[in-house]
Amino acid sequence: MELHTTAGSIPETDTTASSGWPVTRRYAWVVFALSFGLLLSDYMSRQVLNAVFPDLKSEWLLTDAKLGTLSGVVALMVGLFTFPMSLIADRWGRVKSLLLAAGMWSIATLGCAVSANYGQLFVGRLFVGIGEAAYGSVGIAVVLSIFPIALRATLSGAFIAGGAFGSVLGVSIGGAVAQHLGWRWAFGVMGIFGLVLAAVYGFVVTEKKLTPDAGSTDAEPDPGPRGRLRLLLPRLFSSVSVISAYVGSGLQLFIAASLMAWLPSFFNRYYHLPTAKAGATAGIFILVIGIGMIAGGIVSDRVSRAFPIRKWAVAIACSLGSLVLLMTAFRLPTGPLQLAALAAGALLAAGTAGPASAMVANLTPVSISATAFATLTLANSLLGLAPGPAVTGALADGMGLLGALRVIPLTALAATVAFLIGRHFYERDLSRLTTELVPAAEPEDAVVSA
Repeated sequence: MELHTTAGSIPETDTTASSGWPVTRRYAWVVFALSFGLLLSDYMSRQVLNAVFPDLKSEWLLTDAKLGTLSGVVALMVGLFTFPMSLIADRWGRVKSLLLAAGMWSIATLGCAVSANYGQLFVGRLFVGIGEAAYGSVGIAVVLSIFPIALRATLSGAFIAGGAFGSVLGVSIGGAVAQHLGWRWAFGVMGIFGLVLAAVYGFVVTEKKLTPDAGSTDAEPDPGPRGRLRLLLPRLFSSVSVISAYVGSGLQLFIAASLMAWLPSFFNRYYHLPTAKAGATAGIFILVIGIGMIAGGIVSDRVSRAFPIRKWAVAIACSLGSLVLLMTAFRLPTGPLQLAALAAGALLAAGTAGPASAMVANLTPVSISATAFATLTLANSLLGLAPGPAVTGALADGMGLLGALRVIPLTALAATVAFLIGRHFYERDLSRLTTELVPAAEPEDAVVSA
């Protein structure tokens, strides 16, 4: 993806673009649907493992720490590789990068299906993570580049929620397939689905259609992309508030990642449900996490129309709410009351995703939006998605899974502190960014209202 085609920087040369839509509305929603579908495949391949934890634990006699590592290594690879791979996508092209990524994680998932031991499965999971590394940041940049800026938080929350919905499908379908056909077929089904969807995406979505006025990704060559990147990359960390958004988002997702990884095992061990039923039940709660992501973005957009700083209040409320509700849930006895508290806590656990993404978009130059989202993905992975399942598994070996789940929600305290710090500096940092970018940025980008 060339720098001039990143989110929010499409030249407005036709009536569609001048109305806030760089492409036709119909095509924009088709691209969103296909991009959302690939994100579903991404997380289906990632989370199907969690559904077969009980099978792997009994067949290969694995500890919870090893199971958690198999889950966390994918997010770790995403965190380590998302930044360099997103930079490559900025130079090589978005669509080609996304198709390569989808092909790699799908083939690697098929490799997991034929693993003969823990080591081979670990290698397969590692390549799943490498394949998925660029998708989140580049995919969301593609989506935001063809929609009006006023929809940023809503679309960010909805797109990121694809991770939760993909997790639902991964653990639900994976658990059912594993129970009837074996855990290897659970991986196989996910890999085949990803390859088919990637083929459809490549046929429908092209660089030319995404930037119809440019004709091709080479129509407007950038005379010095490396030099421009060297100037703009420091702005990724140029303010206290944007760093706070990165940190707060990552720490809060530590909780959500732990729930998505270990709820199937929680229901298997403490509610004595078989693999398929445990996966389906966990899927309901993971779906609630996804709904919370979307709701957080919608609420953030609505309450911050007049006062953008209110986005931080939404994030803070979600963090504190999830802390109280989840701490309560895992101290209640098994039964309807515990499930109700768990559902309420799950709803808020990742509600910070939409507001955090919008804040990062607002606080970084639009010309490096893909790289900014890659940085957010890096923070989400290294602070939350990678360590969450692994740390929970390590704690579970010492204090039991229930004991570990009682400790994990405390991470929300650190996330809340980060969001409070960001809120304190937000208006100053946003004003400074606006001053620096005028007149270089488009007027609608200089005055951020998302």
